[in-house]
This record gives sequence, structure tokens and C-alpha cells, in this order.
Amino acid sequence: MDLNLNRADYLQVGVTSQKTMKLLPASRYRATQKVVVGDHDGVVMCFGMKKGEAVTVFKTLPGQKIARLELGGVLNTPQEKIFIAAGSEIRGFTKRGKQFLSFETNLTESIKAMHISGSDLFLSASYIYNHYCDCKDQHYYLSGDKINDIICLPVERVLRDVPVLACQDRVLRVLQGSDVMYEIEVPGPPTVLALHNGNGGDSGEDLLFGTSDGKLGLIQITTSKPINKWEIRNEKKRGGILCIDSFDIVGDGVKDLLVGRDDGMVEVYSFDNANEPVLRFDQTLSESVTSIQGGCVGKDGYDEIVVSTYSGWVTGLTTEPIHKESGPGEELKINQEMQNKISSLRSELEHLQYKVLQEREKYQQSSQSSKAKSAVPSFSVNDKFTLNKDDASYSLILEVQTAIDNVLIQSDVPIDLLDVDKNSAVVSFSSCDSESNDNFLLATYRCQANTTRLELKIRSIEGQYGTLQAYVTPRIQPKTCQVRQYLIKPLSLHQRTHFIDHDRPMNTLTLTGQFSFAELHSWVVFCLPEVPEKPPAGECVTFYFQNTFLDTQLESTYRKGEGVFKSDNISTISILKDVLSKEATKRKINLNILYEINEVSVKHTLKLIHPKLEYQLLLAKKVQLIDALKELQVHEGNTNFLIPEYRCILEEADHLQEEYKKQPAHLERLYGMITDLFIDKFKFKGTNVKTKVPLLLEILDSYDQNALIAFFDAA
Repeated sequence: MDLNLNRADYLQVGVTSQKTMKLLPASRYRATQKVVVGDHDGVVMCFGMKKGEAVTVFKTLPGQKIARLELGGVLNTPQEKIFIAAGSEIRGFTKRGKQFLSFETNLTESIKAMHISGSDLFLSASYIYNHYCDCKDQHYYLSGDKINDIICLPVERVLRDVPVLACQDRVLRVLQGSDVMYEIEVPGPPTVLALHNGNGGDSGEDLLFGTSDGKLGLIQITTSKPINKWEIRNEKKRGGILCIDSFDIVGDGVKDLLVGRDDGMVEVYSFDNANEPVLRFDQTLSESVTSIQGGCVGKDGYDEIVVSTYSGWVTGLTTEPIHKESGPGEELKINQEMQNKISSLRSELEHLQYKVLQEREKYQQSSQSSKAKSAVPSFSVNDKFTLNKDDASYSLILEVQTAIDNVLIQSDVPIDLLDVDKNSAVVSFSSCDSESNDNFLLATYRCQANTTRLELKIRSIEGQYGTLQAYVTPRIQPKTCQVRQYLIKPLSLHQRTHFIDHDRPMNTLTLTGQFSFAELHSWVVFCLPEVPEKPPAGECVTFYFQNTFLDTQLESTYRKGEGVFKSDNISTISILKDVLSKEATKRKINLNILYEINEVSVKHTLKLIHPKLEYQLLLAKKVQLIDALKELQVHEGNTNFLIPEYRCILEEADHLQEEYKKQPAHLERLYGMITDLFIDKFKFKGTNVKTKVPLLLEILDSYDQNALIAFFDAA
């Protein structure tokens, strides 16, 4: 059965955060429901649809930015009380808009996530988790990394409080009171949690999670250990998951899975006989989907998916058909309805145009007066800078509440900009003088009309660190711009992992000196991505990392006065040695540096580089042949005379050229890594081999793995 959903935009509020829109329970089966939404202006708005028009039930006054909105009530009754988190305060409203609760939690950080179960309130700020019962403090936990979301298993079904925290370090932490019962490693940083089927599934223990790199999974949280049920890899390279809901939109009696992503993708998964999810429907909206709910809003009897987007649009994807079959009398009625709608829209448009003229005149008068201060319009920018494991590139996503005019990208370190298929902006590069003003890249992206979201891909070079800046200019008057800065770290292509292979040949760097645990932690934060800014609890910590480009690994263990770093790549150890000694010198701290170099690790790293290098050399060779083969094909009229290998190159010509274009400087990057490895190997022996680099490049041009290893051994 095909699923056809038609889009209907209901209204626009201010900019919204993740999970700030809910549908109030229906009064009867398949009756229309009210929508309640909170925005960054601090306004809570509740509305319903009547004859295609949004009718406001209540609207609160502006206040602090609303970070979360949840529904609650007495257990086993309709959940129709509205709770919002703004700053460090929780406020409660009835479905009519009467405020009945104002609870100041006195948390030092703003509330980021919230879950409500009867009289229990589960809150998390960036690192702190708190459990309140009837507004009285019950339990507290300090997390080692940022908490992105929080949920509790349904207490009416599992008969105990089981809070689960989704933490940035790729871990779900299951709590009991103020202690961690156990940790669950997930394949990416989890951004959202939801109860399966809205009630925890058959057992009440089934929990759905979505990650920032677009993966989706189901885990059963038992009393002793987690059971992984299924996991969906992000094969189509779609955006990160921001919201999940369960609702039977297909109408087969089984609840489907509704998923909203940060690239605007809305997905519906149905379950097959083996309870495995199967994608049934997807549709792209132009901006990130912050909340998703299944229900009935537009018209009685027509189910729909209701979403809220970053810029505040509340939109329905409804099963109601656009063109209804009707008799002549019905047709006349529909035409009359349409005429009324058009005239009301025209009058609304005229009113808005008049209002804009008034405001423009007011602005010009105030800006020309002698006492006027510069009135710069403010706008919200939602940005995300993340490392993709699949292609070892950084993804920079910029989303603005209004249309983007242009984005200027400036970098003081060498980086490559890669092509992005979804990107329709026109890019132009400016020449840079890197020696005099530290500019290695200046690029301008000019966006098409109504573009509110821009995605860029960047590849950095390990060992070269600095700052990438994005100057975002929207299409608003007067012209204004916001600058966002992103750190390119010395070991920028490393990603946190849960475990490493201890059997690999490892090189060791040991630092000792008069430094504190917090100081060494701050140096590790400076060097490596995905490390929490706050020093972890305890006296000693171990982090594992994997290089996304080469698959080499790094283990870092440190405590007060000592740090031990182990890697199977000498270049990683060399970069760490240089950067950490520079940071210590800045703080006037004496460091004792010891290193143990394992000769076998060089051959091991070269073997890891080998398949990538061989593939790129072969790709470059094939691309060079394409033009000549096409000429032969035109000259001869067919390709029958060519050997199968050449025929295959011609057949795949477009794909090969596209892949070659997508990977600019890939070969040069690999050559650079081998050269660094060669220099670093001998640097630790106290030998300068830079004069032998031209000879190394000659060997790489006529690449043979054995000849390269022999050169490394003989030099």
C-alpha cells in the first residue's frame, strides 16, 4: 500500500528548538487535535484548525527562550498539561492557557532536556541531571560529557524509575537513583530518545535512539543488561536525527516510526513481519525538522504527520486528498470556499505591506535622529560543525531563520572545500596571500533566493591547526552579518571510539612534569575533537581515538603530573609532542618528554595507506585515459575493438570523473602523509632527511609498495 501525504502549512511562530511542539490528546477517536508550540521568543502558543484557518486557543507573553516542551498529567489519564523549560525555570499551563506552576530549579546551567512522568520531573542541563518529585530534589548525577536528551521508561509498566541519558560521548547512561546502573555504547553521538510505540513496546523497556550522524536504533533496557534489537545505518548520507514519534499513519493497526532530520527530511518507517523497520515514505522540507508528531489537526478523520521546523513553521503532511471527487453542488461550495480564502489572504497581505511600510518609516526616522544608536537587526543562526567518519571530512551546516544572501568562508590553515550535491549556491574563490596575512582560504557562497540552509564539506590536514570563520549575511535590510568561528584542531581527523586494537605495534609518548590534571586535560581538548571541555571526575582518564582517514588509532591516558599517549602512527605522536610542548612552554611549565618508537609501526602505517593510495593512483590513471578513449570511440564509431578494461572505463566515465572531482588533492594528501611519516620516523632518531624527500616523491610517482618500504628501511 502506497502512502500519499499532502503538505499543508498551518502557521509560523518564532525560531524553535528541538522537541518544542506537541499535539494535545483528542476528545474522541480521530477528532482534530490542538497544537501547542514554544519558541525562542519565550511564547507558548496553542492553536487548532477551523475551516482551513488557524484559530488561537491561547498565546503567552514573550520571555526566556523555550528549550523543551512536554505534556504531563496524572498517570493513566490523558496527558494534557503543558510543561515548558526556559532558562532554569519550569512552567506549567492547562490546555486553556492558565498557568498553574512556576518552579525555579536554581540550576547553574540552562535546562536542555526534560521528561515528565506523573509528579516526577527529570531534567538535564549540559552536564547535570536532576530528578524532582513534587518539585522536591530527589536524585542528582554529574555526567562526564554533554547530555543531549533524557527519557524515563514508563513507570506504570516497569514499576520503577529508570532514567536514561543520551550523552555526547556516544553512550546512553542508564541510571538508578543517583548512580549509573550501566552504560550502552551506540554508533554515534545520540541526539534524541523516544519510547518505542510511545509506551516502551511490548515489554515497556524498548527505547529508540537517533544520532547526530543519522543512525537510528532500538534497544531493550532490562534490569541487568541492554539488548540491541535493530539498527539502521545512514546509507543515504542523510542528516542527523532531531525527533522521533510513533503513530499509525499507514492505517494497518501497527504504529509506524516517524523521524525528523536536521536536513529537512521527514521519514516514515513501517514494521515487517520480523519487526524490522522498512522505509515507506520520505519527503524533504527546506529546513531542519525540530519536532514531529502523528495525529489529526487539519480535518476530522484524516490522519497526518505534524512537524515544526527551525524557523518556526508548523506544517502538516496529511492523508486528506487535495482534489476531492464531488458533484456539481459540492464543487460550487468548494469554489466559494476557495474564493473566501483568497480574499482573506489578499486583505492579510495588504495589512502586512502597510505594516512593513510603517515600520520602515519608523526605523528611518529613528536612525536619522541625533540620539539614535545603531539599530542592527538580530537574527538566529543554527550551526553544526561535525566530522564525518565515512569520508574523513568536516560538515559545516549553517541554518538561518530568514533567507541567506551570502556566506564568506575564511581560514588561516590550509583546507580543501569538497563538493556537496545538495548545495545549490554559487561559490567563488579569492586569491590569498598566506605569508603576509595568514589567509589560506577565502571563498564566497552566493545563495539562491529562499535558501535558508547551507551545507559545506571541508577536509583539513592533521598537524596544521587554526580557525575557520564563516561570515553569514542574510537577505534583510539594513545589511548585517554574523561571524561564527570553528577550531581546526591539530589532530582534527581523529574521532572518539569505544575500543581500539591493542595488538597493533604502538609508539609511546610519555609526559611528566609539574602540571595539574585540569591543565593536561585542557591541552588534550586543544589537540583533539570530541573531548568534553570539563575535566572528567576521578584522578585518571583514558580516551580512545581513531583516525577517520587512515584508520590508525590513539590511546591517551593521563592524570596529575603524567600523560601517556600511544599510537600506531608516528606522525600522530610527533604532532602531539610538538603541540603539547608548545602549550607547556606558553604556560612556563617544564616537561620531561620520553618516547618509545616501534620501527614495525612504520611498515604497518604504510600498509594501511597502501589500498587508499593504489585506488587513487588507478582512479587518476583511468581519468587521464577517458578523453583519449572517447576520441577513439568517435573515430572508429564503436568500442568493439577495445579491450574489456578500456570499454569498462568508457562505460563508467561519468562516475569516475565525478568521483575524481569529489576528491580534490586526495592523492597529494596521501603523498603528504607518507612524506610526514618519513620525516617523523627519522626526526625521533635525530636525523634530518628533508633532502631525501625529492627521491621519495620519485618512488611514489612510480609507486610500488615493496620499493617504498625498502626506501624507508634503507634511508
